[in-house]
Amino acid sequence: MTYLLYSLHSGNLYGTERMALATSIGLRDEYETVFIAPEGPVHAEAQRLGFRTMRFVTPRKFLADIRPFFRGKNKVVSIGTRVLHTLGAELWARVYGSKHANIQVVHGGADERLSYARKRWLNRLGVKQVAVSNFVKERMIAYGADVRSITVVENFLTPERVDNAPRRQAFTAPGIRKVVVVSRLDPIKKIDLLLDALDATPELRSIEFEIYGSGSEEETLKARALGNNPNVHFMGYCPDIPERMSKADLLLHLCPEEPFGLAILEGMAAGIVALVPDSGGAGAIIEDGKNGFHFHANDAADLARKLVSIQQAPTSQLQAIVAGGIESLRTRYSAKYGVSEYRKLIHSCLD
Repeated sequence: MTYLLYSLHSGNLYGTERMALATSIGLRDEYETVFIAPEGPVHAEAQRLGFRTMRFVTPRKFLADIRPFFRGKNKVVSIGTRVLHTLGAELWARVYGSKHANIQVVHGGADERLSYARKRWLNRLGVKQVAVSNFVKERMIAYGADVRSITVVENFLTPERVDNAPRRQAFTAPGIRKVVVVSRLDPIKKIDLLLDALDATPELRSIEFEIYGSGSEEETLKARALGNNPNVHFMGYCPDIPERMSKADLLLHLCPEEPFGLAILEGMAAGIVALVPDSGGAGAIIEDGKNGFHFHANDAADLARKLVSIQQAPTSQLQAIVAGGIESLRTRYSAKYGVSEYRKLIHSCLD
């Protein structure tokens, strides 16, 4: 069986790592995946799923560790999330003459220079690059990546993740009473926009808001909410986010420049409604009025207006939105479709 080396820049279990696991599960009938990542919980989860893992410690050790996978091998697949990973794999493929599917997956992030600018270094190597949204593709091109090398493959949830997700009971009464936000508490995530909307709209004080995550603005936001918004609760990091989502009515996403927004798909799986900005990767996930709602990005007044409207939405409308979300997970954001796109890309390099 052909080896697939999946190199991650983080050992956590955030969206990038969860997508790597989901993709590898879909490809395991054809490829033997080995994960290389810094220390972190992704190792235990990958091993639980039956994958072999290796620790990334230094670039020199990384090069030494992956070398045996190319020596004497006719075909090798490499998927990486750092330019270093892709360059290292390309080095050994050329040294040993291996037929090589070398793919860089670009999830984006808060620091555009780190997330996008270095991808242009891969232009002359024939490396394929996967952007997880059209927004990410546009940012890559803006920083000089060759458009001919880029394929958009959107993130997805596995069938098991959808079918086994803790799920909210069907809406039986109009409106919403509880909202969750799942986000880092950093400036780019725009959590302050919610507090601006609440300060100006007394009608929203009856809604309970739970914010899950941590970051550089955590203490500032907590202090502000403590004084003006007693219905806003900062919950910190919680490992059982799917369960928490299933106890809410609505998932609110605030970042106008989100590369994708995997939590939005997880909200759909939990059977709750989503409200997101009309920009970035998050905006592209939602078809307004079909599988969620939009508000004007960076506009606190419009955010407040939409929350008030959903607060009064009829039961039939809320249930239709939930059904639209589930349909999106079965089609556009299905593992069957996403994995098939990765498989086609790999085959185009190896065949």
